[in-house]
Amino acid sequence: MYLLGIDIGTSGTKTVLFDTAGNPIASYTGEYPLYQPKNGYAEQEPLDWWNATVDGIKAVLGKSGADPCDIAGIGLSGQMHGLVMLDKDGKPLRKSIIWCDQRTAAECEEITSAVGTQRLVEITANPALTGFTASKILWVRNNEPEIYEKCKTILLPKDYIRFMLTGERATEVSDASGMQLLDVPNRRWSEEVLDKLSIEKSLLGKVYESPEITGQVTKFSAELTGLKEGTPVAGGAGDNAAAAVGTGVVRDGRGFTTIGTSGVVFAHTDRLSIDKKGRVHTFCAAVPGTWHVMGVTQGAGLSLKWFKDNFCGGELKEAEKQGVDVYYLLDKEAGKVPVGSNRLIYLPYLMGERTPHLDANARGAFFGLSAIHTKYDMLRAVMEGVSFSLKDCLNVLIGIGAVPNTNSAAKRSDCEYSQESPNPYPLNPKPFEMLACGGGGSSALWRQMLSDIFGIDIKTVKSKEGPALGVALLAGVGAGIYKSVPEACDSVIAYSERQLPNNENQKIYEKYYDLYKKLYPALKLGFSELANLP
Repeated sequence: MYLLGIDIGTSGTKTVLFDTAGNPIASYTGEYPLYQPKNGYAEQEPLDWWNATVDGIKAVLGKSGADPCDIAGIGLSGQMHGLVMLDKDGKPLRKSIIWCDQRTAAECEEITSAVGTQRLVEITANPALTGFTASKILWVRNNEPEIYEKCKTILLPKDYIRFMLTGERATEVSDASGMQLLDVPNRRWSEEVLDKLSIEKSLLGKVYESPEITGQVTKFSAELTGLKEGTPVAGGAGDNAAAAVGTGVVRDGRGFTTIGTSGVVFAHTDRLSIDKKGRVHTFCAAVPGTWHVMGVTQGAGLSLKWFKDNFCGGELKEAEKQGVDVYYLLDKEAGKVPVGSNRLIYLPYLMGERTPHLDANARGAFFGLSAIHTKYDMLRAVMEGVSFSLKDCLNVLIGIGAVPNTNSAAKRSDCEYSQESPNPYPLNPKPFEMLACGGGGSSALWRQMLSDIFGIDIKTVKSKEGPALGVALLAGVGAGIYKSVPEACDSVIAYSERQLPNNENQKIYEKYYDLYKKLYPALKLGFSELANLP
């Protein structure tokens, strides 16, 4: 028997066929473009995701020679928060406004005014954020009323793929948590929020738990992909919730740091925990009846990809010549640069920021650039700057008790709530085990930076499939192959050896991080002024 995991990411869709022991049998990644018509905008074409999915399914079936009748279930993972709007015939009305788009500041104010700051956090577990889906819906209604009038269905990216595979309009709790329309404590659509925002519930799909079966592959999709008609499709999960399952972070005492397009510091909790100030986000987890808390930096792997695409043409050609991944060559060059990048610091705010600054106007910057610096100093500074930003996320979790303080350099005063505004929702998850995952997590150099900067042992899972494996396991639970999500992880997930902090590097990074923390406050006003320039 086999399980199919499909991960609809920002740079591409990865399709992986697994056996029930979690071994990848065949995989395929189909890439597609990101459209940025204006500064701060980010859009993708839903049909690009679907075409990449169809190509991926065909490819893994062809490579593996697997009988489609032996695929017990399909799981879907995807980039969160994206807005897909369909007409009465199920056709996309416009490009999807995706997670890193920052155009909706006015709509966030509209949401806060309509629902109320405290009430919004009580219901959706988060303040109004530009990246979330609800503000995108209001933006289309405010700026493209003719599109909104034609809209009959609103879906998230992975749920559009579900719709194309099964014909069902459905979602699941982990991804729906990022729409700002879900009652996160009660794991259902919030009638109150929908009413106050004047969004019709009929536009939204049915909400499932992540391992539940949401539909079956239709005859049309079976003929297009080579799948068997009737193959069950599970709820799946948003990308980070899926990564949690794929790395075994499904119990208290476990957490992970991921460096994908965005970066995340993530902790699992069996009890609902909400950060009143919204610096970290609480969502329903893929394990039924549980939640997770996560801090997000917008431009993590995106920063490295941006640098590679714009400044590393020679390395791209050399990688092609040698038949190796270009990031392997970049790692080697960055590894030759000393800790601290020869006194160069990078702020990774290419797409604004979420944790801890919640500032859509924040932008990237190199601080300390001088004539002595080379391209590779800048390269290492990008990797270190992303790591500092993830340290910001970790320190918020430390400051509010979500993560034990294993690093003496972490100062609670940097992140702690003031006595005038106490947090009524104490956070309880305590990840004693920190995993590294995502594309950046595969870099030994980047893992060592994280270990040195966090002051925490870092380990990885032996499987590199992350979200795709996670949703395949969820599909396995839905198909009855495993009794529960934790049992599925226990039977499949294996770990590598730990990477320990280097004491000398740690001391140097503490000084650089202290300076890094001062840069955003110093530039905040300038970011705002820049956003208002013609």
